[in-house]
Amino acid sequence: MQIFQSDLLCIGAGLAGERVAVAAAEAGFSTICLTLVPPRRSHSSAAQGGMQAALGNSIMGEGDCPDIHFTDTVKGSDWGCDQEVARLFAENAPIAMREMAFYGCPWSRVVPGEHTYYKGGKPFKAVEKEENWGLIHSRAFGGTAKWRTCYTADGTGHAVLFTLDNRLVQLGVDMHDRVQAEALIHDGDRCMGCIARDLRTGELRAYFARATLIATGGYGRIYKATTNAIICDGGGQICALETGMVPLGNMEAIQFHPTGTVPTDILVTEGCRGDGGTLLDVNLYRFMPDYEPEKAELASRDVVSRRMTEHMRKGLGVKSPYGDHLWLDIRHLGEKHITTNLREVYDICNNFLGVNPIHQLIPVRPTQHYSMGGVRTNKDGAAYGLKGLYAAGEAACWDMHGFNRLGGNSLAETVVAGRIVGAKVVEYLQGDDNTVFSTAAMRDAAARVQERIDILVSGRNGRENCYAVRDAMQEVMMEHVGIFRNGKDLQAGVDKLQALLERSQHIGLQGRNMGFSPELSMALRVPGMIKLALCSAYGALMRTESRGAHAREDYPERNDRDWLNRTLATWSEGATLPTLSYEDASPYFELPPGDRGYGGGKIIPGDIPADKIRPFGKAEQQEAK
Repeated sequence: MQIFQSDLLCIGAGLAGERVAVAAAEAGFSTICLTLVPPRRSHSSAAQGGMQAALGNSIMGEGDCPDIHFTDTVKGSDWGCDQEVARLFAENAPIAMREMAFYGCPWSRVVPGEHTYYKGGKPFKAVEKEENWGLIHSRAFGGTAKWRTCYTADGTGHAVLFTLDNRLVQLGVDMHDRVQAEALIHDGDRCMGCIARDLRTGELRAYFARATLIATGGYGRIYKATTNAIICDGGGQICALETGMVPLGNMEAIQFHPTGTVPTDILVTEGCRGDGGTLLDVNLYRFMPDYEPEKAELASRDVVSRRMTEHMRKGLGVKSPYGDHLWLDIRHLGEKHITTNLREVYDICNNFLGVNPIHQLIPVRPTQHYSMGGVRTNKDGAAYGLKGLYAAGEAACWDMHGFNRLGGNSLAETVVAGRIVGAKVVEYLQGDDNTVFSTAAMRDAAARVQERIDILVSGRNGRENCYAVRDAMQEVMMEHVGIFRNGKDLQAGVDKLQALLERSQHIGLQGRNMGFSPELSMALRVPGMIKLALCSAYGALMRTESRGAHAREDYPERNDRDWLNRTLATWSEGATLPTLSYEDASPYFELPPGDRGYGGGKIIPGDIPADKIRPFGKAEQQEAK
C-alpha cells in the first residue's frame, strides 16, 4: 500500500477545497488534494448564477453593505443560522470577491450609461455611473434587498474554479485525481488523514496529514431527481459519520431549486429570474405575484418552490409524460441578453431539451439542489469530535445557511469560508509541529476498508445489487422526504430506509473486476448514503415545526419556542438509526427572530435571554462605540 504524507490533506478539489489549499500552500505548507474527477470537472464548475457580496458597485446595488447582506442571510435562513458565522461571511465576502479578481477571475463588469434591467418582471431604464466603470457588476437574486450577486455571465463557478486551479498549479499543490476517500484515519482523538482507493487500479492508499479537510460537496444523490452531479454522493459526510464521533448538522435541511428542467433535472440559474424571467402556468398566467406580491419570482428558493408545488397541486401545472411542470419565460429578455449573460442556459436548453429559450418557454419544476446540512464545524471550520479535522463548503454545516440558503450565498461561501478556514488551518499547522502519526490507526482503518471490499467481491453476505438498493433509497426520499413533509410519510420513509440499510449489508458484486470498477465504488458508498438519508428523514420526523426548506404540513408554524436549534446526528456502530441531539441555533442574536417579509406562515415566538442579544453591526463597531 502506498503511503503519502503532507501537512494538509484536502478531500475534495472544488472551490472550497481549492481555496483552503491555496491558503495553506501560500503559507508554505505541503498540500495534497484528493478528487474523484479531474479538479476542473468538480461540481463547482456547474454553478451558474453568481456569488453574493455587498460591493454596491451597480446602480441597483447602491447603498449595499455587509449589514444588509447579513440581514438578508439571517432572514433567508429563517433564523436557523449561526449569526456569528453569517456576520463573518457578510464582512469577508467583498474581500474574497476582489481577491478572486486579483487571482484573475474575469468578472462581468459595470459599463457606464443607460441600460434596460428588469424588476418584478417589468423593464426599466437605469444609468450606471461613470465612476463605477470596470468595477465588478451584480445581478438580482432571490431574497435580497439589493442586487449583489457578482457573476461572469452564467458561468461563474466555471470561471472561479479555473482561476483557483491555475493558482494551485502556480503553487505546486499535488493533485491526486480519480481517488475516492473511504475512511478517516484517527485514534479517537485526532484525525491523521484517510484511507483512499485509486479508482484506476483499485489499490488502497494511505494519506497521512497533520490537518485534514473535508470539502466533497453535497449529498444530493440520495434523491432520484437532483441537479447534483453523480459525484455528489456525500462521500465526505459518510467518512465523518462513520467515525461515530463527528456529528452532522441539520441534515433535514434540504433545498429544492425552483427551476430544474424537465425531464433532465439540469439546473437553469436563478439568474434567469434575477434578470427578469417569469414563471407561467398551464394557462400562460404569471402566478407568483398572487402568492408573493412583494418578491414574486425573487422570494427565497424554499418559498418559490413551495408556491410552485401548491400551484401544480391546484391542477394548474402543464401535463407531460414526465409529470407536471410549469414554464420559465425569458423570451422578453431578447436574443443578445440570452446569448451573452445567459449563454449556458441557452446551450442547456438547446442541447438537452430541444428548446430555444429565445423563442420558446422552458419546462421547469422544483428539484433537489442543495444540502444545508453537513459535517458540523465551529466558526473556524474545525469539525466537532476530532482534532485536526476541518470541513468547508457544501460538505460542512458551518452554519451560515440555517434552514434555507439564499441563491448566490453558497457559491460565495466556498471562497469566503475557504479563505477563513484556510487561515485557521494555517494557524493550526503553525502551532502543531509535533504531530505523531499512528501506523496502528492507519492499519486498522485500511483493514476495515479491505474487509468491506473482500466481502463485496466474495459475495459471502449475499448478492444484493448495489444499484437496485440505491435506486430504492432514492425513490423513498422522493416520495417521503420532499418539499412538503408530514409525520405519516416521514415515518414510512424511515421504516423503508431502515429496511434498505439491512439490505445494503448483503450487497455483493455482480462483476469480478478488482481494478477499475464503478460497481465496487457504488457498492462501497450505498450503505453510507442510506445512513445519510436516514439522518435526513429521521431528523425531519423529529423536528415538529416548519422552518425554511423544512415544511411540515402537520406542523405548519415556525416554532421558535421549542425549535430554535440545530440538529446534530451521530451514528454508532451497528445502529439502525442516528442518535440525535440539539444545540442552540446561534451563540447570540444581532437580529432577534421575526417575520421574514415573505413566505407567510404563523410563528410561535420564543424568549431570547437578554445576554444573548447583541447590538446590530460589526463587533469592531460595537467596541468602538
